[in-house]
Amino acid sequence: MVELASQRREGKGLRRTTEKEDAMTISMTSPADLAPISATRQFSAYGPSHLTVLVVFAIGSAALVWIGRRQTESQAWLFGRILGALTLAIFGVALLYKLVQPAIDHSVPLQLCDLAELMAAYALWSHRKWAFALTYYWGLPLSSQALITPDLNAPDFPSHSFLMFFALHLLVVWAAIYLTWGYGMRPGWRSYRFAVITTLAWGAFTFIFNTIAGTDYGFLNRKPLNASALDFLGPWPFYVLAEIVIVGAVWALMTWPWELKRRPQSSSAIAFRNSGAASPLLTTDSSVPA
Repeated sequence: MVELASQRREGKGLRRTTEKEDAMTISMTSPADLAPISATRQFSAYGPSHLTVLVVFAIGSAALVWIGRRQTESQAWLFGRILGALTLAIFGVALLYKLVQPAIDHSVPLQLCDLAELMAAYALWSHRKWAFALTYYWGLPLSSQALITPDLNAPDFPSHSFLMFFALHLLVVWAAIYLTWGYGMRPGWRSYRFAVITTLAWGAFTFIFNTIAGTDYGFLNRKPLNASALDFLGPWPFYVLAEIVIVGAVWALMTWPWELKRRPQSSSAIAFRNSGAASPLLTTDSSVPA
């Protein structure tokens, strides 16, 4: 009996020791096991972080239009320079990050979005009409597509890649919206032609670069891995040709309403001029400057 009681006490002691060791093992291994899961969480299109970005985009767009319509000229210049400097600073940080471990397939700033970011920064800083034209045509339909169907193979928020990708695309589209509907700059057919010629020149240069270097800047040589609107346009090279036609048509539709709005102003200005009176209407085409 004494021996049985002793064995039972030893058994209970062993079980308590084992339970403590198991608890210590769980408490020591759980943080290490959970850390990789958190660190490797990948961005997912239309997930919570992406939907949050789209909400921020909508609110920011409305705010910029409201601000732009209530600014004096001096306030608009100051605001544009602050926003332009911010865009350029974020672009510089993103470029330096790419150059930490340089690779020819992603470190060269040849994406059209890269050029749009530089144009947006300069258009905000200077209010030059040719820079505004490229920001308008590149930013609204192209950079906004990157916001809606992002090609981002990177960790989710708050990773550096996530923040840089969406910050830059947001700023480009916001610049186009602010300059057009806030500050009041307007495109015209001259700016349309300028944007088409500039974009075709970029496409030809980038396609040759891709062919030589084996890269795919602008997705001119193959489609992105993630789902995108290009999937509906057929295989290469038909999707590139279709994209040129579609973008040209969309840009024309983006120009046509402003031209219709400008015609009555031009007719009124001619009538005032013929009558010898000074025209109160602004008739200057704000498409491409000297």
